[in-house]
Amino acid sequence: MQHSIVVMGVAGCGKSSLAAALAQAEGVRLVEGDDFHSPQSRDKMSRGIALTDEDRQGWLATLGTLLQQPGGPVVLTCSALKRRYREQLRAAAPGLRFAFLEIGRAESLARVAARAGSHFFSASLVDSQFATLESPVGEPGVLRLDALLPIPQLQQRCSQWLHEEA
Repeated sequence: MQHSIVVMGVAGCGKSSLAAALAQAEGVRLVEGDDFHSPQSRDKMSRGIALTDEDRQGWLATLGTLLQQPGGPVVLTCSALKRRYREQLRAAAPGLRFAFLEIGRAESLARVAARAGSHFFSASLVDSQFATLESPVGEPGVLRLDALLPIPQLQQRCSQWLHEEA
């Protein structure tokens, strides 16, 4: 794996699960984007208040800095819902790839609701995620994946793609 990759998509699509499997398979560092949200942003999301572009600005800058750290490529989880968010990350890490986990609203909502006791993200925000999403399909360096496929299958497809793209 020559380039870092962002595993992206709306809440509940499986970003963390795929990213962990991919990082392990590729022997690279995993960066969980949610770990870098500010306490204020986490509080907003837990109360069902959608983040604004302003809320996300510092978070995206931090993730860009993490992508630039020495030590080789990383697998990063980040919703990256808008094209300009993806462009900001691409500017920080030329050659950056994106694995887009595509999922429907009903399945996303069910998954987010199922993890309610263990994650700060409120299920009431799922609709705002879909409203904000600007599909990356057609952008360079993007692999579109069906989020309902089993994680091992998604990881294998992603690894194959990363090595084809090298």
